[in-house]
Amino acid sequence: MTYENLDAKLINELLGNGRASLRSLGEELDVSVTTVSNHLNDLEDEGVIEGYTPIVDYGNLGYDVTAILQLKVEGDALPEITDRLREEKRMITVYEVTGDYDVIAVGKFEDTDGMNDQIKSLLTDANIRESNTSVVLNAVTENEQFELDLNEE
Repeated sequence: MTYENLDAKLINELLGNGRASLRSLGEELDVSVTTVSNHLNDLEDEGVIEGYTPIVDYGNLGYDVTAILQLKVEGDALPEITDRLREEKRMITVYEVTGDYDVIAVGKFEDTDGMNDQIKSLLTDANIRESNTSVVLNAVTENEQFELDLNEE
């Protein structure tokens, strides 16, 4: 098993169970606990693995409204707007993009009133030239990660 392949297998195992112990990972991958620990430390140091967090179903917590905001922003204000969006409590994703809009942000809200209040608050910023908001009717897939391809030996 090559270093790269072991790392891919380790990542894939963690995608399946982020709470797996070093011992269970070692057993599954047929390597020592020390090898697993060293590889995980390297992956963390390299920024490949940024943390171990739960996948939260916000809908089950009452955040039933998902909104997608598209914003056109004054050019020099882009960092300020993206920083502000990142700081907003209900925004879960913020992208700088190419195309008709400069920013796409995704937010989770308990209801449309809460969504409306937050969007109106954002739109008071003079650096936001135009906006378009879509409400998600059905999340077909969300927060998905994909397994890495393995090099067959």
